Amino acid sequence: MSREAGIRLAEELGGSYHQADLADDDAAAGLVPEVLDTHGRLDVLVNNAGISWPVPHDDLEGLTAADWRRLLDVNLIAPWLLCTAALPALKETSGCIVNVTSHAGVRPKGGSIAYAASKAALNHVTKLLAAALGPEVRVNAVAPGLVDTPLTKDWTAAQELWKTVSPMRRAAKPQDVADLIAMLIDHDYVTGEVIVLDGGLNLR
Repeated sequence: MSREAGIRLAEELGGSYHQADLADDDAAAGLVPEVLDTHGRLDVLVNNAGISWPVPHDDLEGLTAADWRRLLDVNLIAPWLLCTAALPALKETSGCIVNVTSHAGVRPKGGSIAYAASKAALNHVTKLLAAALGPEVRVNAVAPGLVDTPLTKDWTAAQELWKTVSPMRRAAKPQDVADLIAMLIDHDYVTGEVIVLDGGLNLR
């Protein structure tokens, strides 16, 4: 999302927009104080940022060490920094954290090894944090499969897989993911769960 689009969306929702490079440790951790300065409290942290490269699992030379570090910085280290920065404020409000991971982190197939490994690690961090923080702060994860967005509209092989093989015969819509996140935010007894949202493809 561009800065301009983020600002427009925040205005529509009656909120505020703050942008940072999540691969920059200081910038990522600095988002929480910015939000607290603006709103005075923090009830929910959703770690939804993520990056990947379309390198097949069997291409062991397609990812460089620099690619690995960039993936881990954004997909794993940044959520950790945001979680730890947000914890004092979330404890005050009995808040919650929802990490958006991936079915690739649950089912080791598809995408790149580095991407799947980063999401599998975030799933594990989710469970470890939930165990450490309960009952003060709940921590859960949503692990989508393919989501129908402008980014994935040209992923013809993946689109065909979900349309023909998954029991739901379609990719997820962004609203599907948002609805599940909202449910986890509202449900005050669920913690430490990684919920796969892939239309049942994991059954195949």
